[in-house]
Amino acid sequence: MDWSIQEIARIAGTTSRTLRHYDDIGLLKPSRTGHNGYRHYDGPALVQLQRILLLRELGLGLPAIAEVLDRETDTVKALSSHLEWLAQEQDRLTRQIASVRQTIDTMKGDGKYMAQEMFDGFDHTQYKDEVEERWGKDAYAASDSWWRGMSADQKQEWKDRVQRLGTDWMSAAESGVAPDSTEAQDLARRHVEWLSGIPGTPTAVPGGDVKGYVTGLGEMYVADPRFAANYGGETGASFVRDALRIYAEKNL
Repeated sequence: MDWSIQEIARIAGTTSRTLRHYDDIGLLKPSRTGHNGYRHYDGPALVQLQRILLLRELGLGLPAIAEVLDRETDTVKALSSHLEWLAQEQDRLTRQIASVRQTIDTMKGDGKYMAQEMFDGFDHTQYKDEVEERWGKDAYAASDSWWRGMSADQKQEWKDRVQRLGTDWMSAAESGVAPDSTEAQDLARRHVEWLSGIPGTPTAVPGGDVKGYVTGLGEMYVADPRFAANYGGETGASFVRDALRIYAEKNL
């Protein structure tokens, strides 16, 4: 059984033009082409399209998606990992929705706020295992203690600073300036200064491998869709990586 390109475009919420483009670049080949030139897609092709759309939602560009599909040939394993991540996101969003609803009800009602309920789903410790694996338990413990010791205003100020930095990175990338430009290098300096304020990282430890840490982070921004999304996707993250690498080579 297969479906025409028009049917798949409608069902998947995409366009025939997009599907033809995927075919042209070798990302998604139709299972067969009719005598009239119309493309048709069978079950395995639909699975491939589902993976492409899932990766697109993570902010990956088409070249990066092609690399992932070539590398992760075990489709069931790849989809299972993605499903696990989606389930975690679903749980987090469900808890956030409940938290916000509770806040609204409180504001409309007795005004007695419950801090633990208000911030359910906003847990910054969700990456604890990953941080410990990458940089050690001491790094996580130091940064966690630092974060918990902040006042609400200090935490908000820090989040605003991060948001401004991310926005400025995206604006610079979209403007077309080169990674070695004065503007990009000033952003790299700000980025390193921001990292230096986080206890437990090599930038905050005397004698730490700051250069390796900064360049390594740049690579991770590109490789991990969660981080790339903070800079507008893979293209923006690549710009950040290149600018940080140039800054590190010259200054660290």
